[in-house]
Amino acid sequence: MQTALADFIRDTPAGREADRILRACVHCGFCTATCPTYQLLGDELDSPRGRIYQIKQVLEGAPANPGVREHLDRCLTCRSCETTCPSGVDYHRLIDIGRETVEKQAPRPLVERAFRRALIEVMAYRARFTPLLRIGQALRPLMPAKLRRNVPPAAPRLSPIAARPAQRRVLLLDGCVQPGIAPEINHALEEILSRLGIAVERTPQAGCCGALPHHLSDSRRARAMARKNIDAWLPAIDAGADALVVTASGCGAHVHDYVHLLADDPDYVDHARRIVELLRDPVELLGDAAIERLTLTRRTSRIAVHTPCTLQHALGLNGRIEELLNRLGYQLCAVQEGHLCCGSAGTYSMLQPALSERLRSRKLQALKVDHPDVVVTANIGCLVHLASADAVPVRHWLNLVAGDLAD
Repeated sequence: MQTALADFIRDTPAGREADRILRACVHCGFCTATCPTYQLLGDELDSPRGRIYQIKQVLEGAPANPGVREHLDRCLTCRSCETTCPSGVDYHRLIDIGRETVEKQAPRPLVERAFRRALIEVMAYRARFTPLLRIGQALRPLMPAKLRRNVPPAAPRLSPIAARPAQRRVLLLDGCVQPGIAPEINHALEEILSRLGIAVERTPQAGCCGALPHHLSDSRRARAMARKNIDAWLPAIDAGADALVVTASGCGAHVHDYVHLLADDPDYVDHARRIVELLRDPVELLGDAAIERLTLTRRTSRIAVHTPCTLQHALGLNGRIEELLNRLGYQLCAVQEGHLCCGSAGTYSMLQPALSERLRSRKLQALKVDHPDVVVTANIGCLVHLASADAVPVRHWLNLVAGDLAD
């Protein structure tokens, strides 16, 4: 694709990156076959190819407008198009540049700006989010059914993990919303790792990975959060922790991009590279461990696996949950359209509720085709979104395994 970027961006780092990405696109249209919004709406402007064309126009000097902003907003950043693309187009980086540029040229109405700012100020800080969640959970029985579905029930009481000898030590990211909504996920991983001789170290100084503000076009805050987390993790890594484990694949995908996010920061880019080299999803860590040593008293039957977009398209770990559960002797159900997003996509379900609900309905149909008893996933956002439909029980796959461990 030929480009002629406008003066305002041509010689900037973002402009050079955008130019490289745009030139890689050959407009073949393969991406339209795996784009969730194009599948729903059938509008070329709501496909990756159409969005690339719109971003190109803006970067070449055409004025942005609310219509362009709306088409970019509808993108889930699921990155399914990247898996499909034969030319290796870094679509997610291009749409970040496009969104930030359009945001400046076509400012949102005040109410929209305030709502998006509130999402960041509350959800990205667990010390703010968790108390508000607890209030909502206390009032949940009094809420109308529709509203009640949007408030996750209170987490179960967690039992202490028995002290066991450990041969190695790993760090664990707590994150922002997951400790309040589902603290049992990290607890489950800690229980499993303890039985495999791996100790877990928490770093309470670390907070939100930064994905939430980043995808709401607050890249300055996202970089600040990345630096804060790196500062929290490095002392523990220097002291001997040999991996950083993230149980929410959405957070893992964003941490994986820290090198790119901090590429222009000479004080942090090498530290970011070191962090990314040690980053592991639980399915990688356990896949390399002797999991056959785990004693399971029972195995929940008929499991459908929902692999989050971030796990399959961003981290490249599609099929690894199924492989690990097969090693442990679980019976897996067939699913359809595994490549399509469930509609959660961070804050997307709150910003684009109509599209998000349609995608959730389609995903649940695809997951239930073989009549599973339970659906498992690997991302807190997907878990909450799918579970809110009251269709079939949804759990993190780590809780499935930990719940079946012998006492």
